[in-house]
Amino acid sequence: MTEKAGSPLARTVLQQCLNARLQVKPADDQSEAEWVEIDRGMVVYICFFKGATEEIIQKIVNTLLNLKLCEADSGKYVSVLDLPGNVLIVPQATLGGKAKGKGMQYHHNIGKEEGLQLYSNFVSLCKKELALSSNSSETGMIVKHGTYGNRQVLKLDTNGPYTHLMEF
Repeated sequence: MTEKAGSPLARTVLQQCLNARLQVKPADDQSEAEWVEIDRGMVVYICFFKGATEEIIQKIVNTLLNLKLCEADSGKYVSVLDLPGNVLIVPQATLGGKAKGKGMQYHHNIGKEEGLQLYSNFVSLCKKELALSSNSSETGMIVKHGTYGNRQVLKLDTNGPYTHLMEF
């Protein structure tokens, strides 16, 4: 199946945050729940669609990390790299849903194995780009991420809401 011309290959939602905490593993009989957490920065929800390939990853990372979407103490909007801020990446397959009747369908989402590979590469490139940032060595900017294909619990303190939907 080929995608129609102009159909997006990925969808992201960006949310600036003061603090975000994501449960990546629920508690069970043997262990407590595991969480990843960031302070001030940006939460990135991402979903890949059928037809997405490695070629789109660099464009998404460059765009998201360099857009002036984070409010600095001065009130001026700067990129997460210039803030400097942290990034929490949340895989979000539900961003690919389309309403059909009273239900949702996800027929345009990429397959699980392909999606996991793209997600892993996206996370790796975000980490690399933050590490290369001149602010990273001075401030210790970090990238944290959720686990692909699992339900997760998110706790978010936002200084907005200041939310953006972007398609690639």
